[in-house]
Amino acid sequence: MSNRYQVAPLESLGVLRASGPDAVAFLQGQLSNDLALLSPTRALLAGYHNPHGRVIALLRLLQAGPLELLAVLPRELALPVVRRLGKFILRSKVQLGDESARWQVHGVVAAGGETPPGWPAQPEACATYDGGHVVQIAAAPARWLVLTPAGAGVPLPGTAQRVAALEWQRHAVASGEPQVYAATSEQFVAQMLNLDVLGAIAFEKGCYTGQEVIARAHYRGRVKRRLQRFATRAATQLQHGAAGTLADGRTFRVVESVARPDGRCEFLAVTAYGEAAAADEPRAPAPSDSALDAESLPLPYPLPG
Repeated sequence: MSNRYQVAPLESLGVLRASGPDAVAFLQGQLSNDLALLSPTRALLAGYHNPHGRVIALLRLLQAGPLELLAVLPRELALPVVRRLGKFILRSKVQLGDESARWQVHGVVAAGGETPPGWPAQPEACATYDGGHVVQIAAAPARWLVLTPAGAGVPLPGTAQRVAALEWQRHAVASGEPQVYAATSEQFVAQMLNLDVLGAIAFEKGCYTGQEVIARAHYRGRVKRRLQRFATRAATQLQHGAAGTLADGRTFRVVESVARPDGRCEFLAVTAYGEAAAADEPRAPAPSDSALDAESLPLPYPLPG
């Protein structure tokens, strides 16, 4: 069987660039993951938080060169994050910029199960080619984020089918992958988005903005609301940032959502988690005409507790 790939243009994603002798050291003091683990063959997912531990943005970091890092994040947050980080540069030798216009981002899914020659074959592994960068996001099915200079194509062997970003979004929701947008920036503490489970937090590294709150929640085990996966039982649409009440009385806020072919909505939402958390959740029963009837779906990774 010939190789088959789905290629989705992800125009909602942008690229932030950090360069200079102090780029890694500067971001080490700002982001939740340990940038010492970053290399030309390993990418990192990290959170940028405010002092209260709430996630301003999620960044997928790539080492583009010895003194250059690229970070993929929603395009609408790229410039605000550059400006916010820029306030803390002080005397550090680092330059920050929103370079979304210079790059295009695609999502590639191996519909036929084959890894393109030379492409990374495990999650968070990355590689460079022809001025571009590729990082594997997930293994089942294999998915990659591909950064190419604006106007360049995505070189793939075999048959490549161009699909809408919606197809990529379905895989992301099914995989329990959170994202933060302008509407949800600074709404969630890191663990509410399962960043600890997804390897986006290094609890042994030095200080970074928001660390105290995040570490306290981790070591005291006081995470009562987490990202979970649902599907509505009736046709409806939900947007990220939407809030409501489930039929069982739990309040929720949507993190990510995607329409199913039958009109129902599959979504990731932060809501009360576990028996102890559910017991502490205020549960004034919602009127039947306003409660959202949704079934709980499993995540592909286990949650603590």
